[in-house]
Amino acid sequence: MSKPTNLNRFRKNRARADQQARADQNAIRFGRTKLQKQLEKTRLLQADRNLDAHRKEE
Repeated sequence: MSKPTNLNRFRKNRARADQQARADQNAIRFGRTKLQKQLEKTRLLQADRNLDAHRKEE
């Protein structure tokens, strides 16, 4: 005689896999790594400082 299978476990595993696949798709579409965000922020701050340094004072 075989062991009874818990169908809830299979249903939950399938739901987790679907959710992970959706999360991976969103990460590809919208996501940036933390390093990319930090690099962009650093470049913007540097550009602002450079612009402020070249302003003429009235």
